[in-house]
Amino acid sequence: MISYNNKEWFTFVFRLYKADTLRKLLPLIISISVYTSLVTVLELYVLKLPENAKVRNLSQMHALLSFVISLLLVFRTNSAYDRWYEGRKLWGQLVNNSRNLAIKLNAMLDPSDEDNRRFFKRAIPLFALSLHQHLRRQTSILELDESSDQEVIPLDKDKQVPNQIASLIMKRINLLYTQGKISGDQLIIMDGEMRSFMDIAGACERIKNTPIPFSYSVFLKKFIFFFVMTLPFSYVFMLGWGAVPVVAFIFFVLASLELIAEEIEDPFTGDQNDLPTQRLAENIKIHVIEIIE
Repeated sequence: MISYNNKEWFTFVFRLYKADTLRKLLPLIISISVYTSLVTVLELYVLKLPENAKVRNLSQMHALLSFVISLLLVFRTNSAYDRWYEGRKLWGQLVNNSRNLAIKLNAMLDPSDEDNRRFFKRAIPLFALSLHQHLRRQTSILELDESSDQEVIPLDKDKQVPNQIASLIMKRINLLYTQGKISGDQLIIMDGEMRSFMDIAGACERIKNTPIPFSYSVFLKKFIFFFVMTLPFSYVFMLGWGAVPVVAFIFFVLASLELIAEEIEDPFTGDQNDLPTQRLAENIKIHVIEIIE
């Protein structure tokens, strides 16, 4: 995720970054400019077509279609941003619930119970890290350091890792109850945080695995393409060679909105504008260690 000062907006005009839509669309913008130039030469110098009522009707049609396409793009962008912001709220909830669980365990566990404290100090942050890697579909070694003074959490990487970690945490909490180290009321108090872990994981998976319907996305791309490809036929008579930069700019604006929506509708892929889930997982680790220690 890109960190920036939203008050220094003028510097953004001249700033390019890896995910900038201008970089991605530059070949298409050049192609649209060449296409518009060919239409300009054809209409003004080869066919020498006069401006007539049909051209004015075409301009009116473009004005009407521009209103329709603006509504479609607004809906597309809002839908994508809702998915991005929902993902951010879910991870914010995971941060809070991890700290709450750590605070409760720190208060309930005996200060001399180093084994259980060491386990929870490592297992709670490990759930957030495993969820981050699960959403990005990464495979890595998630076991704890195998040195003699640290406890290893065994994981089967062929199965869903967040489920395994949440199950191990719940088993350890239930073991504390059976050993009499926590009461039944205390077990119930911690149940909310444990259920929320899997609720958050399931909601993030829903965002990840449910993209915008294919037919809607394809229709919008086709609409933008054919709308832009017909613009030169009316703009050439009104603007002459000025139609070339105007049509290219219109295409840049419309296509950029679609690209931005595509990027943010899945906020877990690791793009520059996606959620900083790894940084949030690292913050959870720092907070939990501070609380339990």
